[in-house]
Amino acid sequence: MTIQDVAALSGLSICTVSRALRDLPNVSEKAQAKVTDAAAKLGYKASSAAARLAGGTTGSVAIIVPTATAWYFARAVEAAEEVLADSGYDTVLISLRNRPSVQRKLFGDLAGLTQRVDGMLLLNVALDGAEVAAVEASGMAVASVGMHGVPWDNVGIDNVEAARQATGHLLGLGHWDVAMLAGREPEGRSVVTAEARRRGFELALAEQELTVDPDLVLDAGSSIEGGRRAMTELVENRRMPSAVFAGCDETAFGALMALRDLGLAAPKNVSIIGIDDHQMSWFLGLTTIAQPVADQGAFAANLLIERLHHPGLPNPPAAHLLETKLVERRSTRRRR
Repeated sequence: MTIQDVAALSGLSICTVSRALRDLPNVSEKAQAKVTDAAAKLGYKASSAAARLAGGTTGSVAIIVPTATAWYFARAVEAAEEVLADSGYDTVLISLRNRPSVQRKLFGDLAGLTQRVDGMLLLNVALDGAEVAAVEASGMAVASVGMHGVPWDNVGIDNVEAARQATGHLLGLGHWDVAMLAGREPEGRSVVTAEARRRGFELALAEQELTVDPDLVLDAGSSIEGGRRAMTELVENRRMPSAVFAGCDETAFGALMALRDLGLAAPKNVSIIGIDDHQMSWFLGLTTIAQPVADQGAFAANLLIERLHHPGLPNPPAAHLLETKLVERRSTRRRR
């Protein structure tokens, strides 16, 4: 039996059940009775994480994301929350809103956060050296998704290789004039994958003895609107390439919208590829590099739980890379 079974039988959310099982506040008497009855009928026992509350822990974990609106983060957070809830943990979602000022404030003083949560799950947050040191000094259990060279457990993909594969696919189709809509935010630094994916783009070009044209690399963030703006700028004020590598699928969606608004289309006028395999990519016919988003969130959450349950775990922090794969659809074709 799992906490999901108790929630299904009681008709309440997993978070409510989690709080009721651990006698936390803000649970009505009626809800508490439903949970108690359902748990008794199922023979459900509270997890070891819940039992640890007697030791003075909070039973909560902070999930920190650059932005809560992008599909990637929503999907990874959902998977992580499911795993954490099943182990009896509440989650506190903190969005940095792609604002450096918000990030500096949070990591500049983590004392308040340590009083509210036992652990921290970071999703693709670009930390500087001082911020990494602050996280380490906080004493909290930490795990992350999509980060590089951090002194805690991390789950992700090889973003350099994914971008190299995406760009290489375009080059293999005969597109030697390739633009990149980069994932960097124009005024921020909160998404860590952008630089790695740009390196992969540059590497693929270098392997074919091609140089990067600065005029064909535009910062587009990781949003549909950012992709639309960047693609419009590319076509109207720079020059039309034969192919475009978008730093993520949502940026590619915006590029497809811009082409439509300009009376153009992919792949007739330009081939487009992204990274993610967003749930709408198949519908829009977007060629992409698929990555296991939910698996990364769930895997990292399990690693964090292990650290929470066993604070003295001797195993050194490890980097876990999951596989990606090319998914060909109708947005790319061989150059004629």
